Amino acid sequence: MKEELELQTPEWAETLLVPSRYKGAFGGRASGKSHFFAELLLERCLVKKTFAVGIREVQKSLNQSVKKLLEDKIDLMGLNSSFKIMHDHILTPYGGRIIFVGMNNITASSITSLEGYDVAWVEEAQTLSQTSLDLLRPTIRKDTSGEVSELWFSWNPRLATDPVDMLLREIAPKDSIVVRANYMDNPWLPKSMKDEIEYDRGRDPDKYAHVWLGEYLQRSEARVFKNWVVEEFERPEGTVYRLGADWGFASDPTTLVRMSIEGNRLYVDYEAYMIGCEIVNLPDLFARVPESTKWWITADSARPETIDYMQSNGYPKINKAVKGAKSIDEGIEFLKSFDIVVHPRCKHVIDELTLYSYKIDKLTDQVLPVLSDKQNHLIDALRYACEGVRRVKTAKVFDFKMAKGNWMAA
Repeated sequence: MKEELELQTPEWAETLLVPSRYKGAFGGRASGKSHFFAELLLERCLVKKTFAVGIREVQKSLNQSVKKLLEDKIDLMGLNSSFKIMHDHILTPYGGRIIFVGMNNITASSITSLEGYDVAWVEEAQTLSQTSLDLLRPTIRKDTSGEVSELWFSWNPRLATDPVDMLLREIAPKDSIVVRANYMDNPWLPKSMKDEIEYDRGRDPDKYAHVWLGEYLQRSEARVFKNWVVEEFERPEGTVYRLGADWGFASDPTTLVRMSIEGNRLYVDYEAYMIGCEIVNLPDLFARVPESTKWWITADSARPETIDYMQSNGYPKINKAVKGAKSIDEGIEFLKSFDIVVHPRCKHVIDELTLYSYKIDKLTDQVLPVLSDKQNHLIDALRYACEGVRRVKTAKVFDFKMAKGNWMAA
């Protein structure tokens, strides 16, 4: 062994330390699942020659892989002398290596390159397709000297029908260790995360259950947005950005979102989000979004004094939303007319697009055509950001219809 390493293992993960063909850890956000598997992989590499692959269903760039997490762990744990970080892989002690792949780019013929690998770690395994799972399981099958290749899965549950849940939570294969881990099992949970959790627990039980406790999504047919994906992207030079802001009242979050439109695609690349933000801290909060002072910001008109303050403190291009009758419904329908692409760093946008729903009739259990007034702080900000474009498009359609009507009348 090249270096002595003593890991601090949370209690929930102790059973995962023994060899097993399948290892799974599922649960809510902030439990430390990814951090545990990253440290476990590095520890294994220090003990013996290891060929490992970090897997996601979709990986358009290395920024979407667990490579950055492993690099940070190597640095934090003082292991730089044992691991050599290359552009697209990591060289490990004893001649091993760690590579990173997206299963959506793998074919039945190309996956044979993974035969003989010791460990496959699937991160965000809730997105893994059945096809990918069927390709992966028989491929990672090394069985020499009494050692069996291991498949590791870490995920935040989404639906009971997702392939990883069907495999490991319904009737798990033999030689499987599957554990549940949530934020209360993480002894190193930061205070900033605790504040967000407490906010959701008190204000939004559905979000608290899904995001923080790892419960399955409920009533998917009531979800408003199904027209979106999470993807790594960079917008080209010359992109016109549109920003929207929603003010927090009492304990509600204040939010800022940056988006851009290209054809039928709406890209969301940055967000700012803070619960209980004092007015004097608003400029610093907005500064978390790049070039937020450069572009026009459309903000909730319910707080004109806050808009005045921001205009006097570095944000002269902030203006109030017009709103108006049916502006919420029209704004939501406008957003639904696009294919929305969200950058992975916009975690709160992802949460809201996942959970924003229509109300459900308590007597009949039917989905009502009425929007629920929760999970909508960043969605409101997106509506405000789109307001100018929506009004221009609506006006053009109206003028066209009027012109067509006059022509037909003539």
